[in-house]
Amino acid sequence: MKFYWVVLWSLWAARLVQQPTPLVHVTGGWLRGVLAPDGSHKRYLAIPYARHPIKRFQGPDVNLNWDGVFEAIEENVRCFQRIGESLVVGQKNCLTLNIYTPLDASHNSRYPVMVFFHGGGFYDGSATPYMYGPDYIVSKGVILVTVNYRLNIQGFGCLRIKEAPGNAGLKDQVAALKWIQNNIKAFGGDSDNVTIFGESAGAASVSLHIVSPMSKGLFHRAIMQSGSSLSSWVLQFKPVYMASLITKVMGHLTEDAQELYKILLNKSDSELIVTRVPRKEGNIIISECLYTPCIEKQFEGIEPFLTAVPYNVLTKGHYNKVPIMIGSNIEEGLLFASLENDTTIPNIKLEKSLPKDLSIPLESERKKIGDKLRNYYIGDEEISKRTLANLSRFHGEVYFTYPILEETEIYLNTNDKPVYSYLFKYSGWRNLIKLAIGKTFESKKGATHAEDLFYLFRVMGLPTLFEDKMINRMTTLWTNFAKFGDPTPAVSELVPLRWPAATLSSPVSFVIDEEFSISHLWYTDSLKYLRDVYTKYRRKRD
Repeated sequence: MKFYWVVLWSLWAARLVQQPTPLVHVTGGWLRGVLAPDGSHKRYLAIPYARHPIKRFQGPDVNLNWDGVFEAIEENVRCFQRIGESLVVGQKNCLTLNIYTPLDASHNSRYPVMVFFHGGGFYDGSATPYMYGPDYIVSKGVILVTVNYRLNIQGFGCLRIKEAPGNAGLKDQVAALKWIQNNIKAFGGDSDNVTIFGESAGAASVSLHIVSPMSKGLFHRAIMQSGSSLSSWVLQFKPVYMASLITKVMGHLTEDAQELYKILLNKSDSELIVTRVPRKEGNIIISECLYTPCIEKQFEGIEPFLTAVPYNVLTKGHYNKVPIMIGSNIEEGLLFASLENDTTIPNIKLEKSLPKDLSIPLESERKKIGDKLRNYYIGDEEISKRTLANLSRFHGEVYFTYPILEETEIYLNTNDKPVYSYLFKYSGWRNLIKLAIGKTFESKKGATHAEDLFYLFRVMGLPTLFEDKMINRMTTLWTNFAKFGDPTPAVSELVPLRWPAATLSSPVSFVIDEEFSISHLWYTDSLKYLRDVYTKYRRKRD
């Protein structure tokens, strides 16, 4: 009996002691990871894939190596970002990635690889396993990689000069994808079967990799969740002027790119992160997303990431054509509407909140469009806290759903590979954001922005909350696409309805809810109206 208790105690204690993985050799040197505490998979955390450049705003330094064995066992890396009003977290050398593999993965295996880019509006977020735990996805027989990249003006300052050409954060992502191509075989991954996926700004990043020649050949499938390169908040118009807004708050009145560069270079990272540009009166909170990807000017010796407006590239068919899965959540806007406050709500005017990628010459026409949208969303009622839940459809449809559907339709016209569209409607115990944003929005059924993530990733310390079936369904659909290029290669008891690829003759979406179903791509009159508005007024030049 005594021996029995010794064995039990030893097994329990073993879970508290980190179990190292075998050594792995990569381009930078040797490294060693750790087994997950429950023994279900292997983890290699905070692996450097590049270094921060010598000077801010430049592309990443990919000449990286280390002596001895890098212990890839702890993940506490963030790129610079703000929490609350003034707390700055993160570090300069943040260009790391995390790799999670099945237990039996080795250099002889060829597991499909899924590379995830986090969201956060290009100004916050990270690849942390506390939010993006790999357990559910890796259990389906794939390798998961999550990536950190530079954020805020440090990652997306764009002065259109050689010293600050723009899109450093996206060039970080390209460096990570190249690192994966060169090294993932050592972890048991198939470098010829890489699916990139992301949510919100991460999905917009995926969309931009589809557009960018720099990313050609670095991935083979793509999944976009609640984000698009056609979303107006994704592209930074007049980026030199945008940079001058932050320096103006700091007391510097100039729009000269070289002068701006000197000012920004001499500011600390904390100063750049904490300084806030005031929102324009009448606009909504999404307008505060300022430092994002831009159209670059070309310079000798510097490879650009993006040199043309994504809409123009996509409609011409000049992009990286791969199988695509793309979709949105039914109530995208609830999260963003909940971030409005008692000061901003009474000042919201829809004609002033129209996206910046609309070029509407007459103020009277802007007012007409704003009034029409207002009528769709709240009728004759005033904008107030009481009508905010209904107004949230403006936040969601205009800035997320419409551009996603537009991008989907462009693919149907220009991509010879399958395109799978979805609409995530499920509302369950893991819809944590709706639980957190309060009673104002409780009348709205369905998922808001980012709630699909809770059915794909394990959140540290959060149990499944009786949602094992939906977690199993979602991870099966996503990993099937990564493995086979088809989310439903066969129907089953778990997934009893086949997800058809959308086509020009059958433009449909797969509805993910308690029961699966099929719906039309353009499923509301307000979305059809937005399509008409963009047909007439889309801004096609920077």
